[in-house]
Formats: sequence, C-alpha cells, structure tokens
Amino acid sequence: MKELLKRTPIDPYLVAMTMMVALAALMPAQGFSKVVLDHLIHAVIALLFTLYGARIAPKAIWEGITHFRLQALVFATTYVVFPLIGIALLAALQNSLEHRLAIGLVFVCLLPSTVQSSIAFTSIARGNVPAALCCASISNLAGVLLTPILVAVLLGSEAGGISLLSLRNIALQILLPFVVGQCARPWIGNWLKQHKSKIMLFDRGTILLVIYSAFSAGVVAGIWSKITTQSLILVVLADLLMLGLALAFTILVARSLRFRVEDEIVLVFCGSKKSLASGLPMASILFPASMVGLTVLPLMIFHQLQLIVCAALARRYAQRADASADRRRGAACSGKVIKLINHR
Repeated sequence: MKELLKRTPIDPYLVAMTMMVALAALMPAQGFSKVVLDHLIHAVIALLFTLYGARIAPKAIWEGITHFRLQALVFATTYVVFPLIGIALLAALQNSLEHRLAIGLVFVCLLPSTVQSSIAFTSIARGNVPAALCCASISNLAGVLLTPILVAVLLGSEAGGISLLSLRNIALQILLPFVVGQCARPWIGNWLKQHKSKIMLFDRGTILLVIYSAFSAGVVAGIWSKITTQSLILVVLADLLMLGLALAFTILVARSLRFRVEDEIVLVFCGSKKSLASGLPMASILFPASMVGLTVLPLMIFHQLQLIVCAALARRYAQRADASADRRRGAACSGKVIKLINHR
C-alpha cells in the first residue's frame, strides 16, 4: 500500500486541503467560533512568518547575490514575467470566468517562489543546489515586501486598496514577524534545523487552518453557487498555461544565454514555482474575507499542477545527467583500453 501511495500523482496534502474545503462546506465557522478562529489565524500567521525569517540564512542570501545573472533572471521571471502573464489572462478571461477566480489567477502570478520544493526538485534534477537555495530565499525575502505592493498596484480596489489598516496588517502579520525571525535566527536556527518535521507540520497545519477559514467565509457569503464546472476547467487550463509559459520562458532564456545545465535547472525550477505556503496566509490578510475562498482556489490548483509537472521534468533532467555521466565513464574506459593496447 505504501508503494502504491508513493507512485500515485495525488499529493496527500492535497487530500487534506480538500477535506478542509469539505469541512467548511458542512460546518462553516460562524458567530463566536469565527471570532476565535480569526484571532487564532492572526497569531499563527505571525508565528509562521517568524519561522520563515528564522529559516532563511542571511549568508546564503548574500552569497547568492554574487551569481547576478541567475538571480536577476529568477527574480525577473517571478516578479515581472509572471505578473505580465497574469494581467494578460485577466484581460482574456474577465468575460468568461467568475471575477474573483480571475483575480485569483493574477494573485498566483504575484507570489514568490517556493523554497522547499524548488530545492528538492533542483537536487533530484542534479542542478546547482546552493544557487537554488539562494534564489528561493531571495525570492521569498523579496515577496514579503513585493507581493503586497504588486497586489495593491495591480489589483487595487479588489484587495481593498492601500489603506492605513491594510498597511498595519501587513506590517504586524508579515514584515515585523519576518524581521523578528531574522533577528532570532542565531538562537533558534539550529533548533529549527533539528526539528524540520515538526516545523513542516506546523506550516501545513497553518495552511489548512487558513483554507478552512477562507472557505467558511465563502460558504457563509454564498459565493460557491457561482462556481460552475466550466469555471473550474477554465481555471485548470489557465493554471497549466501559466506554468507552461513560465517553464518555456526559463528554458529558452537559459539556453539562449548558454547557461550550464546545472544553472538552467535552477532557473527552471525556482522561476516557475509559486508558494502556497506564503500565498494562503497573505491572501487572508490582503483580501476581504468574503472573497478569499474563491481567490485562493487557483493557487491550490496551481500548487498541485506544479508538483506533478516539475516532478516529471526533474526526473527527465536527472536521466539526462545520468546518461551524460555514463558517456563520460564509457569514454574514460575506452581511453584506458586504447592506452593499454598502444602500450602493448
């Protein structure tokens, strides 16, 4: 059974997220329980970004800056190319897709890259892991500031605009905890490394809680009656299109600039990813509660699609690396045989 679960493309975490959506549909948080849940989510999101800050090593960030071309291209793909794709999709789908779902597609494009999966896929593909760590770390560090700014500039009134209240929420729940985490890193950094599994459980538990809250608000507001099968299909296709364009762009740019394969892998995986872990908590802060549920649905779908597609791509890169290594070993053996024959 375990082997069967490992081979299936379905992420168990996606199953857990789906269960939270179902729970919200059956038992949405209302009244006093909604007030308690809101306070709890504010607290855990602050702690979540504190831990993010503590896990990103300043040394890794500064070392990564020295690989300027690679860093600049990952950064440009994440915060320039993706937003342009999102704006184009919004213009193309605004008459065909429920408005909040279209806004959700744009929101996906404004998020930072992932850290864990970008590094994991780079490692599987035999890429430049230290560079991937730097790129993903810088992307997440920049996202703490850039994502709220891009949401305010590109989505404007959809996210409530820029107000003193929104600035205060961003500062108190994202920026300040992140800075506190960076400052606390010398004291808690080693502890976090030793308890990675527990921290991952907390990360995922927080996201599940945010999903339950967001979809509860949607159920109470009655927004789910507006979702059709056609809308869901359009979201899946739009997510696939976004991912495909990002992958094609990063591969073409890396090869046109004649990057080493190891660096191409970094650009491909760090540049094409979007962080569910950062996106869901940010959405709960940046958007009104009544629209968060629909807004994050494209992100949840994109998360699963990027895992499936990038896993297959990483295996393909790894096979290419293995074949190249075999050719080098074969050439070395042939050279030794020729030398032996000549010697005789």
